This record gives sequence, C-alpha cells and structure tokens, in this order.
Amino acid sequence: MKYIIAGLVLTMIVIMAFNQPVNFIVTGTTTAEDGSVLSGVSINVKGSTGVEGIASDATGKFAIQLAKSSTLLFAKEGYQTQKMYVRNSGAVLKIVMKLAVSADSAVEDKMDEVVVVGYAAAKRKDLAGSVSIVDKSTVEYESAPVSYGKAMVQQPLAGRVPGINIRNGDVKNVPLSREGYDEMKENEFRSTNQEPLSTFSIDVDAASYSNVRRILNDGQLPPAGAVRIEEMINYFKYKYDQPVKDDPFSINTEISACPWNPQHQLVSVGLQGKLISTDNLPASNLVFLIDVSGSMSDPNKLPLVQRSLKLLTDQLREKDKVALVVYAGSAGVVLPSTGGDEKIKIKDAIDRLEAGGSTAGGEGIQLAYKIARENFVKSGNNRIILCSDGDFNVGPSSDDELVRMIEKERQNGVFLTILGYGMGNYQDAKMQKLADKGNGNHAYIDNFNEARKVLVKEFGGTLFAIAKDVKLQVEFNPAKVQAYRLVGYENRVLANEDFNDDKKDAGDLGSGHTVTALYELIPVGVKSDFIKTVDPLKYQKNNTPVVAKNSTEEYMTIKFRYKKPDGDVSKLISHVVVPGNAATSENFRFAAAVAQFGMLLRNSEFKQQATYENTLKLAKSAIGEDEEGYRSEFVRLVSGAREIDKGMGNR
Repeated sequence: MKYIIAGLVLTMIVIMAFNQPVNFIVTGTTTAEDGSVLSGVSINVKGSTGVEGIASDATGKFAIQLAKSSTLLFAKEGYQTQKMYVRNSGAVLKIVMKLAVSADSAVEDKMDEVVVVGYAAAKRKDLAGSVSIVDKSTVEYESAPVSYGKAMVQQPLAGRVPGINIRNGDVKNVPLSREGYDEMKENEFRSTNQEPLSTFSIDVDAASYSNVRRILNDGQLPPAGAVRIEEMINYFKYKYDQPVKDDPFSINTEISACPWNPQHQLVSVGLQGKLISTDNLPASNLVFLIDVSGSMSDPNKLPLVQRSLKLLTDQLREKDKVALVVYAGSAGVVLPSTGGDEKIKIKDAIDRLEAGGSTAGGEGIQLAYKIARENFVKSGNNRIILCSDGDFNVGPSSDDELVRMIEKERQNGVFLTILGYGMGNYQDAKMQKLADKGNGNHAYIDNFNEARKVLVKEFGGTLFAIAKDVKLQVEFNPAKVQAYRLVGYENRVLANEDFNDDKKDAGDLGSGHTVTALYELIPVGVKSDFIKTVDPLKYQKNNTPVVAKNSTEEYMTIKFRYKKPDGDVSKLISHVVVPGNAATSENFRFAAAVAQFGMLLRNSEFKQQATYENTLKLAKSAIGEDEEGYRSEFVRLVSGAREIDKGMGNR
C-alpha cells in the first residue's frame, strides 16, 4: 500500500509541476505605417492587472515577460489600438501602428487579432500587413534586458528609461538626458510711452514644434527651453494673399480680442513669400554634410537621415549638383560634386553610410565649405545641408570658432541649413545657433513624414531664399496702445538702431514661405499689473507723446526691410494697422491657439486665462480644409499634453 501512495504523490507532484506557469519573453518593435520608428507606444496585457504596462523605447523596441498566452494591446495617442494574441515563447513582433481615422474614433474593438505561435503567424482575418513577424535576430539591444517587476525592458539608452511603467504614472520622471536647450527669458510688456518701437528679425524655423511633438508623444512635457513659440506658430502654413507687385512678399495684418485675456487685444502680422515654380528656381550647389559618429547609430538618426536625403535627391534637377561629406573621428568625401540627373549614383553613396566613431563636427563643416566654394554657382543656391544630432565633441568644435567660420562663409554666399535628428543627446541650442549664423533654417526631423514635409512639400521654402535679412520695426500709437508684448521671437529681437543698419544680419524668407508674428496689446484705459511705472525724471522733461493728425484709428505702423538674395542694400516697406471686421479669420484663430498652447507648455507668466480647453476650442474652430492633417494632429497633441499635465498633478 505504501508504494501505491508514494506513486500517487509522485504523480501529483509531476502534474502540479507541469501546471505551473512558465514565464517567457516577447520582444519586438513598433513603427508607423511609413516604416519610421514609433516610440512611446504603450503595451499592456488585455484584461490583466498582474503584468504592468511598458512602452516602446526611443528606438521603437520593447520586451515584455508573460506568464501565459495573452492578448497584448498596443496604444498611442493619434493611432489605432492594435491587438496581438501571443501563444508561445520566442515570438518577435513587428507592430505597425495605423493613424486613427479621427481623434474620437473608438477603434480598438474593430481591430483584428493575430495568433502567434513561435515564429509563425496564423491570421484570423487578412490584416494586409498591419502586424507582421520578423526574425528574432533583427531585434538587438544595447545591453541585456533587466526586470522591472514582471515587465521586461532594456537598459536605458543614453541615460533614458525607455520601458516606463505607464500605469504608475512614472512618465513624468523620464529624463531628457543630455539634450541641450538654452534658457530663455520671455518678452515682457513694454510701455508705449517709454519704448514706442519694437524691432525683430523674422524666423522661418520650425524645429521647435516637431521636437516638442516628439517629446509629448513620448509621454513627457518638454523643457521650457525647447518651446519657442514663434517656431511652433510658423510650423503651420497660413492662407495669406500672394504678393501682387514686385515685392517678394505680401503683408497681412489682423487685430481682435486676445483669446487668453479678452480685455487685451491681439495683432497678427503675416508675410506670404512669393511662390516660385521649381523649374524657375536657380541652380543649386548642395553639399550633404552627414554626421556618421557613433551617436548617430540609432534607427531614428542615421537610417532616417538616409531616407530623408534620398527624398531630397528625388527633387534635384539636371542643373543641380550635390556632394556628400561625412564626419566621425575624421571628415571625408564620400561623393564628389555630382549632377542632379545621376540620382542612382547619389542614392548609392547615401546607402553606403555607416555610423561609428567620435564626432569631429568642426572638421566636417570646414571640408563641406571647401567643396561648396570649389563648386560655387554664381547667382545660384550654394548651401550646405548638415544632418546631425548636434553632438560635436571632438576637434575644432567650440561654438565661437564654428560661428565665426560660418559667418565668414555666409558673407561669401554659402548658406547653412541644419536638419536635426534623434533624442537623448539632441543639441537643440547648438543647432539653432549655427543655422541662425549661417543664413539658413533649422528643422527637426522626428519621422519620415516630417522629412517629406520639409524636403518635398516645402522644398523651395527650405532651400531657396527669395529675400534675405528681413527685419520688422513696429511703432505703436500711444493714443490706442499703452503697452505691448511680442509673443515669442526672444532670440530674434534687435536693437532699434539695427533696423537701418544693412550690415546687421537677419532672417531669410524662402519661396512660398509664410511667417507669422503676434503682438499682445494692452489698450489705453485698461488697468494691468503687467504695466510698470517709474518716478518722474528730474533732469529731463516728461513729455506727453504727440499724436499725429489723422492717426486716431491707427494702432501701429509696421516697417519692413529686406534685401534681394544677391543684394547688399535693403528696401523699405511700410504698413499701417487699423481695426477691421469683428469676425476673425482661421489664420488668426489657429495662430492664437498655437501661441496659447506654447504658453501653457512653458507655464508662462503671461498665460493669464489660457487653458487647454480654450486652446482646443480655438484650434478646432480653425482647422479648415487641412489637406495634410497637420492642424488635426495639433488638436490631438493638445489633448495628449492635457492628459500628461493632469497626470503630473499640475492642473
């Protein structure tokens, strides 16, 4: 009998052992439909509270440990939720996230499921590639995964914790590591009696918006230094009238109540650059300057650079030419100056690029300028296009040294456009400074769609200047305005005497570009804590400003100065602003919504009555046709930022 009992006990132990849950790891990547990396996708087990959610990291990779067959949910703001049923260990998934049909669509229940068994997939319905399986060897980690409770994530990349616990709200603790941003003091209200003039240079850069979008999509609020409100406003196109005279741009102004303080008024100033057919644009002498250092090895850096430059290559004409220079531990020429009709040769050179080594950025820029000078096209577009994360750390790389060299080359007619890539060590401040000094523009490419926007749809505006050194000077009428504030443009403010100085550098306007600036006004008679006073002067008379005749309806006079792309002497234009219709345009409302959003992200001392709800209402009323979907995306971004802010307990 004792042997029978012992046998039964042994059998029960074996059965219990086989019934114990066996943990297994599922790894994979998350991408957008265009193949670009999609970070910050939350991954959770459907119907389970036993496994804490994680998020895909900066390279789109993820790893999660499961105790049993489970359905995984993949979700991200602005995208359809994907469902994946995983039955066995060893599964390596490639999740392709589709854009949501609309911001309010409830799409999760409409998703098909895929059963994954090992390395094979049995589709329950035809998914047309929305979810697929890739070989396990394609998922590589910079270090071994580590365990956070029951979730598996890889070690931090460049100090960042990519596999954050979404459910516990730890998103707010994710550092932006070595990314570099300048501190910026916002423009304050100025008394019209004491400072009647406001002078600044235009800015057509839009890098801040796409960078802020990347940070918000990663589940974080951006640092204040990353939020440059004028760049956020100018990311979007506005429907201004084309110029009808010989001037290269039209001037469009509008004035109405300020959305974040109805007692104040808001003035928009919009410039519309003349749209020139690509065929009529001058020949280009381009030098692609590519950072191939080790810091560029991530999928959203060098691989995205290569895809971006191949897009740009497709836009080249037979009369254009391009050279390819790279730098890492040292700089070298990969492709000498080559005609735009040899697209296969140019793309082959781009495909051969590999990342590795340290970053001799200064040496690379010197070599690029040398090649640009050797192939200079008189009256053409001579330009270096630098693609980097801005991490110049070896060689002649001091900011002052680089700036002096770039300023000298700018005077010789070679301009500098900078395309920024990556995260974790993105040097925004340095990229901004170099582009500014190089008479070029600065864009941040966070995905393939952004590359297409900058290098295809806005090709002329990005690369071809139709007016340079464009400056604005505004004189306010003290009979109407007691104080004013320029919204944004903090690093573009000029001294009043710089307006008439043709040696003073300013921003350039590209073909088809729009530029929008906003002034917040405090009308005469409105009490405000923003208005500061000083005691009467002892040695100077305190004269009351003289109001010009026939100017009682004028709020301000705007003067513009610009030069032709190959000119050295500026031309002056004047424009008077008077009240118009009570109804505001879509241009006005949307620009105001973006400005309000920027003030909320900065937690500006001038945000006053601004709220996310008011921002959403204003933006939704001004979406318009929105063929490319950028304004609709903005609405989703504001909604996401509101939730992040609430999760941090700020509002």
